[in-house]
Amino acid sequence: MEGDETPDLAEQANALLEAGKGLWGQAVTFFEGLLRPWNAYQIAIVLALLLAANVIGRLLQPRFHDWMRSREGWPKWRLRVLLVMHKRLRGIVFVLLIWVTYLAMQEWTWPSRSYLIGIAATLATAWLFVALATRLIGNSFVRSIVRYGAWAWVTLNILDLTDEAIAVMDGLAIRIGEMRLSVWLVLQAAMILALFVIVARFLTRTTTARIQRSEDLSPSMQVLIGKVLQIVLYGVAIFAGLSAVGFDLTGLAVLSGAIGVGIGFGLQKVVSNLISGVIILMDKSIKPGDVISVGETFGWINALGARYVSITTRDGKEYLIPNEDLITTQVVNWSHSNDFVRLDIYFGTSYADDPHKVRKIAIEASKGVERVLTHRPPVCHIVGFGDSSVDYILRFWITDPTGGLTNIRGNVYLALWDAFQENGISIPFPQREVRMLGDAPVID
Repeated sequence: MEGDETPDLAEQANALLEAGKGLWGQAVTFFEGLLRPWNAYQIAIVLALLLAANVIGRLLQPRFHDWMRSREGWPKWRLRVLLVMHKRLRGIVFVLLIWVTYLAMQEWTWPSRSYLIGIAATLATAWLFVALATRLIGNSFVRSIVRYGAWAWVTLNILDLTDEAIAVMDGLAIRIGEMRLSVWLVLQAAMILALFVIVARFLTRTTTARIQRSEDLSPSMQVLIGKVLQIVLYGVAIFAGLSAVGFDLTGLAVLSGAIGVGIGFGLQKVVSNLISGVIILMDKSIKPGDVISVGETFGWINALGARYVSITTRDGKEYLIPNEDLITTQVVNWSHSNDFVRLDIYFGTSYADDPHKVRKIAIEASKGVERVLTHRPPVCHIVGFGDSSVDYILRFWITDPTGGLTNIRGNVYLALWDAFQENGISIPFPQREVRMLGDAPVID
């Protein structure tokens, strides 16, 4: 066993050494060639073009920015393209300048005297294309990985160093059981996984947007389908990416099973919240837009997440309520089966006022308040005889609890105040009478 492993390691070391020598030899030959007079001139020309592009770009950027601001009626995708061009304006100017210079020197001088300029023009064009294309990737981390990986790849291809670089990276490897893991394999896996994840992300967003526009599905089912689709597509992307580069997924399945058991014990709450979220989406007990009360929190549902529900209150605060709490605690859904909400307010009037007249005035006053429903008319009842007032309850209906409850109650109270003032109805308040019984005797 040990005798078999030693030759393998020696062979890998020799192959790596030979590939490194070849790569180093090409690099030395390339840099020695730069010392020739015409090559030095070409490098100087490229540096001069870089400086000129930087100066021209700085001069054009403010004017280009002002011109963009005047294109207010253009579609958003055009404005985004212009914004990307504005950020890469100096690179675009450099590519134009170097290609014009290269073509001119090809026409007026020998091809060998513009060879390095042609390589620089090809590199600059490829780098600019990669920079512009990767702007389509929304995730900044993935965008950086793809951009730098693509830059390295096109550079090696243009300089014809691909085979040597691959040999060096493939020589840096370790063995895990029957699987050989090299730097080249890891880089391949990272690039392919990034590509598959980008495609899965695009398909998820596109399909979810179409699902949300469907009127045949409830909001809860739209969210559920979107989450399931996201999990399936990302899972397929990861397994397809690993399979594409030759990873053995059998060992990974066993390892993930062992890890899953450990995670199950340590993340019970997280798993509970995930399962509770699926139950909430399936039984449609709450959905985005519903007005609910959970404990002291009152607001409307902004979004249903895999782990929590986002609730926005009237004062602009956003509460993240774990899904498990919505399953195990009492939740008041003000708009579960319909949007009708009944509100009650209490008030009292003097014993000298006619109760029949008070009830009619209260009902008519509340009908005149905006948001109070008239096809479900308000009702007013006597609920008791207090120490200093006859106590009433006024009940009315609304259909827009997201518009607030405190403000509509306040408007109804204000309408009652105005109506009672106009009709001579008094609202009593507790009074106390203090009588002085003469001077108290002074005790020495």
